[in-house]
Amino acid sequence: MVFTTPQGLSVIDLKTRKIRPLVEGRVSGTVVGRKSRQVFYFKDGTVCATDLDSGATSKIVAKPELRSGSGLTVNADETLLAGSLVEDGQPPPDVAWPRNQEHRDNPPGKGQMMERRLAAHLPMSLYTIEIKTGKVRTFNHSTDWLNHVQFSPVDPGLILFCHEGPWHKVDRIWTIRADGTGLERIHTRTAPMEIAGHEFFNADGKIIWYDLQTPKGQEFWLAGWVLTTGERVRYKVQRSEWSVHYNVSPDGKLFAGDGGGPHSVAAPGNGQWIYLFTPHNGALQAEKLVDLSTHDYRLEPNVTFTPDGKWLVFRSNMFGPSHVFAVEVQKGK
Repeated sequence: MVFTTPQGLSVIDLKTRKIRPLVEGRVSGTVVGRKSRQVFYFKDGTVCATDLDSGATSKIVAKPELRSGSGLTVNADETLLAGSLVEDGQPPPDVAWPRNQEHRDNPPGKGQMMERRLAAHLPMSLYTIEIKTGKVRTFNHSTDWLNHVQFSPVDPGLILFCHEGPWHKVDRIWTIRADGTGLERIHTRTAPMEIAGHEFFNADGKIIWYDLQTPKGQEFWLAGWVLTTGERVRYKVQRSEWSVHYNVSPDGKLFAGDGGGPHSVAAPGNGQWIYLFTPHNGALQAEKLVDLSTHDYRLEPNVTFTPDGKWLVFRSNMFGPSHVFAVEVQKGK
């Protein structure tokens, strides 16, 4: 597994727990290619790739403006990277996402910042980068706030992204082809204050999952859209078990959540836990795995499964500083 540190990037062998440094210096936009065993990232205005085993590093393209939006994501055959960018330079400081680690971990007035950023209508576009040549192509030019760009894990040409902002003010979830065709809205609001977001792909690429609230802060669901058929799936989530982020196991049988803080959308009443969820009769049954009662949710845990499905990895400041943690999905004997 690759993770960031104050010194740069490090890797950990999940079997031996041995940690070794990989990249020195501040980086951002980190994403790993599972087939090539390369990690892609921004450093000093350049998109770079580093081999996880040898440490060999190559520069793909030097374009500082590429990191002004969302990035990076790598496609299924590891030929393209993608993200979003602001087309006229960096956003003004009063509407920008925090750039240093201290402010990212403790964003001041995130809700107000998102309102200002949405209202700014900065010119943006999506982009792709050819990994071999460094060629950059922009498309889907807009003054909407384009964020959370993700390639499908199986379809090399399918991109999932969002129109960012306060969820009740945007139609958030969209897909588009990497050549700029096939723009499609994935969820259409059916009632006032219905919100949907924090979208992600199933591991097999067949379903897009997302947090659905009907309306905001009252009825909670983990919803899915089946790409091939358009079928809608919903699992009821108890208010006390609602999570800022959800994720799905590699086999698609289990879900995980990272709970919510005292100022989250489900407060009061949501729990501060790492949850393991099992679908049953149209609802998610929860098991509490990690107590996050001392965690400050201004740092979002962002839980994810390891590829073997045996561990949940998340970040937390429950002991003060931010650390990366893992908890077993099945209790140890």
